[in-house]
Amino acid sequence: MAKIGIFFGTDTGRTRRVAKSIAKKLGELAAEPVNINKTTVDDFLSYDALILGTPTLGDGELPGLESGAQNESWAEFLPQLDGADMSGKLVAIYGLGDQEKYGNEFCDAMGLLHDTIATCGATVIGAWPTEGYHFKTSQAVVDDQFVGLALDNDNQADLTEERVDRWLEIIQPQLESV
Repeated sequence: MAKIGIFFGTDTGRTRRVAKSIAKKLGELAAEPVNINKTTVDDFLSYDALILGTPTLGDGELPGLESGAQNESWAEFLPQLDGADMSGKLVAIYGLGDQEKYGNEFCDAMGLLHDTIATCGATVIGAWPTEGYHFKTSQAVVDDQFVGLALDNDNQADLTEERVDRWLEIIQPQLESV
């Protein structure tokens, strides 16, 4: 079994494309990325190292039916983790958002995902600097850093590949050590 599980929520497919790119870059270390609406809690928790991806929809919401997504996603999956013990697990998170159109809730869903995972006892790694972004507020910022990799494929798509590569350089040694 691969060491690193990659799970994502998506509505347009952009978050899935990033997940596939990450998996390709990690090679045999990573399992094939799985849409969160196609997994079980047991499969999710079977990994000691996880990379989780989410877009931010609407006014800073996780993808899911209530936020207008076409299918169930993180909004429906996360409540199933209530009471789950994720202590000992390392989790890295990436999020997609539009910092210009939604500058008051840029990558908020990444912050919501982070809060749930941290409440379950997981150690979240992969904080990312806010420099180079132009947004007003974000629930994904803690201590002046994003809780994970923030991507804006609407306004800074040309930076996505470079940011993913730099982020993986930071988190891969930690994820491999589990």
